[in-house]
Amino acid sequence: MTDSSTPQPHLQRALKPRHLNMIAIGGSIGTGLFVASGATVASAGPGGALMAYALIGVMVYFLMTSLGEMAAHMPVSGSFSTYGSRFVDDGFGFALGWNYWYNWAVTIAAELVAAQLIMSFWLPEVPGIYWSALFLGLMFLLNVVSVKGFGESEFWFALIKVVTVIVFIGIGLATIFGIMGGIESPGFSNFTTGDAPFVGGLQAMVGVAMIAGFSFQGTELIGIAAAESENPKRNIPIAIRQVFWRILMFYILAIFVIGMLIPYNEPSLLQNDASDINVSPFTLLFERAGFAAAASVMNAVILTAILSAGNSGMYASTRMLYTLAMQGKAPRLFARLSASGVPRNALYATTLVGALCFFTSIVGDSTLYTWLLNTSGMCGFIAWLGIAVSHYRFRKGYLAQGGRLADLPYRAKLFPFGPLFAFSLCLVITLGQNYQAFIGNGIDWAGLIATYISLPLFLAIWFGYRLKKGARLVPYQAMDVRGSDD
Repeated sequence: MTDSSTPQPHLQRALKPRHLNMIAIGGSIGTGLFVASGATVASAGPGGALMAYALIGVMVYFLMTSLGEMAAHMPVSGSFSTYGSRFVDDGFGFALGWNYWYNWAVTIAAELVAAQLIMSFWLPEVPGIYWSALFLGLMFLLNVVSVKGFGESEFWFALIKVVTVIVFIGIGLATIFGIMGGIESPGFSNFTTGDAPFVGGLQAMVGVAMIAGFSFQGTELIGIAAAESENPKRNIPIAIRQVFWRILMFYILAIFVIGMLIPYNEPSLLQNDASDINVSPFTLLFERAGFAAAASVMNAVILTAILSAGNSGMYASTRMLYTLAMQGKAPRLFARLSASGVPRNALYATTLVGALCFFTSIVGDSTLYTWLLNTSGMCGFIAWLGIAVSHYRFRKGYLAQGGRLADLPYRAKLFPFGPLFAFSLCLVITLGQNYQAFIGNGIDWAGLIATYISLPLFLAIWFGYRLKKGARLVPYQAMDVRGSDD
């Protein structure tokens, strides 16, 4: 029999503003920038890549402000799953929650596969499965003790990435303006070489937009972390205002530097594999600046980026599974907390799914990495669509019940244009994820299934839940729009 007077474990509000900032930044700066950015410039030219990233950046801005309005008012660990249940319908929230859990659980596996590829750069004779086991164990240990362990480790992981990007941009701008000795500035010549600045037309732009969209995924982690943040009503708005502009600055400036200094038709830029460190645009520039160990250093930075993404994934999927269990939408055993406020059963389950990477030895590292990346990428876009829909309906319901915008800790600008624009563009990107599968002599059915399988599964879970539970669209007047007292 449990003594009711004994304090029960609860989620700890231990994440400081610096943790929140770096969690969002860390989730967004990874292999998408360090490796794939070269392929975007090669595909669409410097102008096309810049336009695509700027457009996706605007979309993500509106998504972040939408999430910020809800998260500051109602900081809960389930984030958009809870918002989906309260503001759309219970089945929508159920499907969003399981979709997001799967998204990050699979991302863990994908990042561990990438870690195998990276480690083979130094130690090709060591079987990749050992590295996967080692890094999976490290991610588990960083999350199992307390939320502070995750927050602190993610802060330092993200800081390494941020410093690398700043140094890259600094060297790049110094080269462009002729300050960097030993390297001749090409001026704007690479923007006029061949078909530049726009290469491949609209088709190439769409393709780059897909990559850009995936690169920005992770910014929504702030919503998950809100429930364990110190003073979320004050800190969430600060993080939302600061983080996006930092991320956009990093990406836009980095793409600009790459476009200015490396011709789009440079053969090396066409590489887009996590193992191709020698041809990362970051590596190319550092080598030209006279940094002999550029490949090894970038290898270490990219390994940090991979561990950071996996670490964030472990945290996000664990908290989502915990929330689903608290709401009765997952087995109750996942709702149990340790004395330090960590949902360890949910962590064990997520770690087990992350162990999917062990199957790489059967199907081949690169094959599985690509497949996992495609499926998790689609899940991320579905979560974004859910944020836009939830915010639109939250604001409508909040006002319908007599709520005052002035009382919200953070208010998203340009409503309703913001969520409607974000939803529309995100839907186009989601549906166009693998348009290449339809181009050519025949339809690439294997590619289509790998890319789009998450979409029909999400819809099936949503409508299946609605049918079983009799869930219906929540009327504006019946919504629970009460904010948190924390």
